[in-house]
Amino acid sequence: MKILPVPLIRQADAFTIADEPISDIDLMERASKACFNWLQEHISKDRKINVFCGSGNNGGDGLAIARMLLDSGFRVAVFTLSGLEKMSESCKINFNRIQDFKILLDHKDLPAITTEDIIIDAIFGNGLTRQADGFIATVIHHINISGALVVSIDVPSGLFCDTTTQTTPAHLVIHADYTLTFAPPKLAFFFPENDIFVGNWQLLDIGLSRHFIDSAKVQNFMLQACDITPLLKKRNKFAHKGTFGHALIIAGSTGKMGAAVLSARACMHAGAGLLTVLIPRSGVPILQTAFPEAMATIDPNEDCFSEAPELSGYSAIAVGPGIGTSVETATALKIMIQHAKIPFLFDADAINILADNKTWLGFVPKGSIFTPHPKEFERLIGTSSNNFDRNRMQRDFSFRYQCYVVLKGAHTSITTPDGNCYFNTTGNPGMATGGSGDVLTGIIAGLLSQGYTSLESCLLGVYLHGLAGDLALEEQGYEALTATDIILNLGKSFQSLYGKF
Repeated sequence: MKILPVPLIRQADAFTIADEPISDIDLMERASKACFNWLQEHISKDRKINVFCGSGNNGGDGLAIARMLLDSGFRVAVFTLSGLEKMSESCKINFNRIQDFKILLDHKDLPAITTEDIIIDAIFGNGLTRQADGFIATVIHHINISGALVVSIDVPSGLFCDTTTQTTPAHLVIHADYTLTFAPPKLAFFFPENDIFVGNWQLLDIGLSRHFIDSAKVQNFMLQACDITPLLKKRNKFAHKGTFGHALIIAGSTGKMGAAVLSARACMHAGAGLLTVLIPRSGVPILQTAFPEAMATIDPNEDCFSEAPELSGYSAIAVGPGIGTSVETATALKIMIQHAKIPFLFDADAINILADNKTWLGFVPKGSIFTPHPKEFERLIGTSSNNFDRNRMQRDFSFRYQCYVVLKGAHTSITTPDGNCYFNTTGNPGMATGGSGDVLTGIIAGLLSQGYTSLESCLLGVYLHGLAGDLALEEQGYEALTATDIILNLGKSFQSLYGKF
């Protein structure tokens, strides 16, 4: 799904109104009905609902939602932050449809709110470009300190959609528990700096023109199952292990052989036909006991990766999980990069070595993949003042080195050499556990070995990894979920995409 910046969202609204055709007030009614349906399903009629409405169309949404709630028997108090004269035309229409309301003009008018109440925030919409001030800032602060559950309509009031809000004091932005946002989603929702404001966001389809959205030129995308399923390669009846490639994973060192085992298991569970794992001599009994499906090639060093192997014959090469950063390992990595004929996948310590030797990046094969977590990203690419800036740096790095960067996190982001960025939607906090990244490396390597492109391997790998974590969560819960649980649910993840689970 495309992520549209605010100017294109406004154009989508206008195009829908003209093309469908539908009036602005009827499109507002459609959006409000979608919010009402969600609220009716999730909120008890025993709780009082306080609706705070601004003067624009977001306020009009709030007034329409309040009317629908009142008509359905909810206890609702409606507060507007301006009189009729300052409202947009559609907001005026919904204002005139409300019988009981109070206009707030001064801090003495602010209502008492209990922790048992519900607040619906419909003060600002998605087009805000400056921080709230004056009395509206007072209202936002009043809502934030109330302790009530807050539901924001489309965007938490005070939050910028396309640029960072980090320079805005936190008390000037609504802290929503839920945000009912209208599709397409907003870029700001995918960055951790805004989690405190956005809360749990729900995407509501209000029927904006599919033709307009399909033709819109954007560089940000949200991954969904419908985007991922078409990438899958179905297996031929007469296929054999050679059909699905031979992956090489260089992983492990003394004390870190678990990384090699996890990445190897994930690679085979992702469908690789053959797998060879290059490990130090001390790790051979560990790997071949823990995972006999993998072949081992043995480094002459007892403790670490120290000698670049012959790379011909491999259809995918991943390096990094648990290899350490010794001088011998760094030298071997450099030599291997210089002789590479196909793209690599760099993870963990391989990234850390390159971060200390940035001149080597010029030798990295085009189409290679980097899978850093945030700290590894900082070492490799640099620090940033906010997540929007970090995302820009991630894109710049992908463009400069014609590579793919998979920045791991709650919404793992994948940047491409052409400047696009894809945000993942699967996964959960239970996956914040040791070895989870090794599993992702193995999955992507397994996909690469089968002939998926670098981009396809990143998109499919990240989505499957998160989906497996979500399936594991159902059985294990957040605290007990381990990297092995992710591997054990990869089969169900594939079946789910194929429609068999």
